[in-house]
Amino acid sequence: MIRFGIIGTNFITELMIEAGQHLSGFKLQAVYSRTEERAKEFARSWKAPLIFTSVEDMVKSDEVDAVYVASPNSFHEEHALLAMKHGKHVLCEKPMASNEAEVNRMVQTAADHNVVLMEAVKSTLMPSFLSIQSNLHKIGKIRRYTGNFCKYSSRYDAYREGTILNAFNPKFSNGSLMDLGVYGIYPMVVLFGQPESIKANGVALESGVDGEGSLIAHYKDMEAVIMHSKISHSYAASEIQGEEGVIVIPNISEPKDVYIQYNNGEVESLDIPDQYPPMYYEIEEFTKQIEDRRRSVCNNSLENSQLAAHLLEEARKQMGISFPADEH
Repeated sequence: MIRFGIIGTNFITELMIEAGQHLSGFKLQAVYSRTEERAKEFARSWKAPLIFTSVEDMVKSDEVDAVYVASPNSFHEEHALLAMKHGKHVLCEKPMASNEAEVNRMVQTAADHNVVLMEAVKSTLMPSFLSIQSNLHKIGKIRRYTGNFCKYSSRYDAYREGTILNAFNPKFSNGSLMDLGVYGIYPMVVLFGQPESIKANGVALESGVDGEGSLIAHYKDMEAVIMHSKISHSYAASEIQGEEGVIVIPNISEPKDVYIQYNNGEVESLDIPDQYPPMYYEIEEFTKQIEDRRRSVCNNSLENSQLAAHLLEEARKQMGISFPADEH
């Protein structure tokens, strides 16, 4: 049984807890919130026995084994380092941190304290994505990957009316690339590794974050195109285009209903129906790593997280987007 403490009491955390409850080795042990009232309310809803209004007090507790970090992006490093320095394993929401330097410090701290650190990217551990990986050879030489995730944010309505919420505030290391572009970049890194070069463009909002953008990655024999937006919506699928056929991925953030459309007209389903909620598979992998310490051997390896962080930062620089966290 792995006893989890959580940092962040938002809807993402609720989805994580709901998914974790399908695992016999998962136990929600502690809830942190800045206010005691919110901590009590959330803990009561999910039957957590302990509450904290201090992150340090929670990570010092002998009754907590692992910490799920779902605080704003700009706090990921601070919270993860504090937890790991007190011997806690850390499952950290994507993106892992504000920039590459922060991610590198997190990786080093995990090694120094012999704990497991993993980025909580759900998509690359879901059954249908694993099916894509194992069937990639069927479409022949790969020439293009497209990762498309454009989802109009309800918080943009408030932005248009003059209220800047966290999602559009550079103080919290947010924006379209960090929040949605990562869903296209991470699978690219997992499947194809490091590109030779990238070119990124985007639309900068007055608040200082990007509202939407695109990235082209150049590989030796192929290219990858990432499209992301929080200020417009897209219904287009993502694809992996090969010389013999195309793998179609209707939803890159939660791969399912995936299939191959062959050049000869035949269609082959690659879909493996999910038995559990989407976030189950990342929690399952994280707990396996804790149990046998086989760090950095899965799709969500630390090496992949470091490469994704490098690409995110380089893309931001090309777009002219910087965060206060970059100055530290």
